[in-house]
Amino acid sequence: MRTPKPRALRASLVALLTLLAGALLTAAPAHAADYRYWSFWQQGKDGAWMYATQGPSIARPDDGDVEGFRFAVSANSGSAEKPRGAAGFEAICADTPAQDGRKRIALVLDFGTPGDAPGGETPPKRRTACARVGSGATTAEALASVAKPLRYNNDALLCAISGYPKSGCGEQVSGKETGKTESDAPQGDDGDEGPSVGLLAGLAAIVVLGAAAVWQARRRRG
Repeated sequence: MRTPKPRALRASLVALLTLLAGALLTAAPAHAADYRYWSFWQQGKDGAWMYATQGPSIARPDDGDVEGFRFAVSANSGSAEKPRGAAGFEAICADTPAQDGRKRIALVLDFGTPGDAPGGETPPKRRTACARVGSGATTAEALASVAKPLRYNNDALLCAISGYPKSGCGEQVSGKETGKTESDAPQGDDGDEGPSVGLLAGLAAIVVLGAAAVWQARRRRG
């Protein structure tokens, strides 16, 4: 059997790598599924919103804390949209005096945009509230004191605040609907990670195999 010349092998390898690189650059990046749900946030001392690491039925805020909820469509915590507005504790609870044995929790309730709303529903206006509750109360208890009716599913997932939305709970959707503005864009990465690890590994394997073929051909000629 005639062994291909090293020059021909190199030319074939370059052509193959060129085709693979073109496919790599034009391949559509993967996108995580989107869900419509209420996300839970906590405001730091610097006023920045941080995605809560505990659910509202477990978190027990201290007097003076600011907690936020945002209804939106997003793929995960990395792309979830933060509550809008910069109101802090002093502004929200200015008219709610302190009481012994009780604590005040400032709440920001952002019902989202029309583009995030389920079909046929209109989101209420964003609002704030100051909940004065027992010293051991959870965020869920503070929320219930100022934003009824609340709705939960069988897995204790918060589905509705002040009756919004009327139905549905964390359902998967095809993506954001039209009518959104740039200011409503998701915060952070939306799950598009570019080329997959498997594809890059395949490219590396082809390079290695091609180099081995060239080396083997040279060895035979020698």
